[in-house]
Amino acid sequence: MKTLYIDETPARIGEEVRILGWVNTKRDHKKIVFLDLRDRSGIIQAIGGEECRELSMEDVVEVVGLVKQRPEKLINAKLKTGAIEIEIKKITILNKASAMPIPVTTDGYEIDEEARLKYRYLDMRRPRIAANLAFRSKFIREIREFYYRNGFIEVETPILSESTPEGARDFIIPSRLQLGKFYALPQAPQQYKQLLMVGGIERYFQIARCFRDEDPRADRAYGEFTQLDLEMSFVEREDVMTLTEKMIIEVYEKLNIPLKQKPFPRFTYQEAQKQFGADKFDLRSEEDKKNGIQAFAWVVDFPFFEKTTEGGWTFTHNPFSAPLPEYKKQLLEKKDIGSILTTQYDLVCNGFEVGGGSIRAHEPEVLKTVLEIMGHTEEQIKSQFGHMIEAFSYGAPPHGGIAPGIDRLLTCIRGEANLREVIAFPMTSGGRTAVMNAPSVVAEEKLKELGIRTSIPDTMKK
Repeated sequence: MKTLYIDETPARIGEEVRILGWVNTKRDHKKIVFLDLRDRSGIIQAIGGEECRELSMEDVVEVVGLVKQRPEKLINAKLKTGAIEIEIKKITILNKASAMPIPVTTDGYEIDEEARLKYRYLDMRRPRIAANLAFRSKFIREIREFYYRNGFIEVETPILSESTPEGARDFIIPSRLQLGKFYALPQAPQQYKQLLMVGGIERYFQIARCFRDEDPRADRAYGEFTQLDLEMSFVEREDVMTLTEKMIIEVYEKLNIPLKQKPFPRFTYQEAQKQFGADKFDLRSEEDKKNGIQAFAWVVDFPFFEKTTEGGWTFTHNPFSAPLPEYKKQLLEKKDIGSILTTQYDLVCNGFEVGGGSIRAHEPEVLKTVLEIMGHTEEQIKSQFGHMIEAFSYGAPPHGGIAPGIDRLLTCIRGEANLREVIAFPMTSGGRTAVMNAPSVVAEEKLKELGIRTSIPDTMKK
């Protein structure tokens, strides 16, 4: 007998079927026991007798039974299977569940987050989290298919890389083969995707894992996150923005996600600051928010540099950006630095910055000048960026890209207040991994093999 998913049973009225899943709820009426059975596709009511009395919630069971039409007055319109039920012929317990440390039948908002993440494998049984993860899969699949249709190549870039100044702290990984030296986990595939353009790939994308050791916020996960990373050769700013906007509109409409406005409105940085007091803003009305409408906008013409607390200059977004063409001469001459505008473009949705990109500096002298303005010495430029400058000297095409955040977009779409609700195994707000106990103390033998000795006393190792 073929095993069916629960959502397949309405088409099998009068047939005997086999279902595998969990006991969602149990209602014991002495001679009759009502069970709600659950699998990934849904819930169905099953009716049994004495053989069901020993069951507990979350037991894993195999049920063989007859699919029957419910009486009209007992139909549950809230369920896809609400018009049918299963008369149990045989039930087998495949695994008995212990008492649950957290309930999984509520939406979970009332439960302490530390407890939910400790038992995340249980937490994701609740319908809300399960639906978020299933939707995430559909969302990423549609994004991938869009870029395949538009001639992009999906390329995986390295995870073990070199520490580079990209605006946040790196996670550092010690090398066993070169003692005293370290890898870094990539904050983004920025340099690699530009090198792919030098290599002639021309249209690249990746659903990329990125790592940043920065303080957690509701809209930013600690440690690791996922972004759509893409780069295109022989493009101008308008080309990247137009294709990105086309992708969002196509994917959102396929998944029935309502958009407030098409095409997306555009604001210069100065206009955004004047109108909203910030470069990220929410264009939705209260009615829009109730109806789950997503309001996108673009922000362009950002200042390239801003003053540091020490009186020098740093980049506002990305040191690998190019200036707007009319500011290129001014940048190369290092004149009136504060007034130089960059080709950076930010994508804003529902009050969050959900993506940023730029046309890149593809000429060696432009990148070198940007780094000099930021105070890097000749030696530092050669050490940290020499490979990029050399690569650009071999005929790098003009190129640009963008990197929308998958987690942030899904948080907006699903109406969640925290992006940990749309990630399978997010870290806690305190920087600890879900379920597993990391970061953790490493055995002295492993440290010795890596040439590392810690100065932290044992009493401080928690």
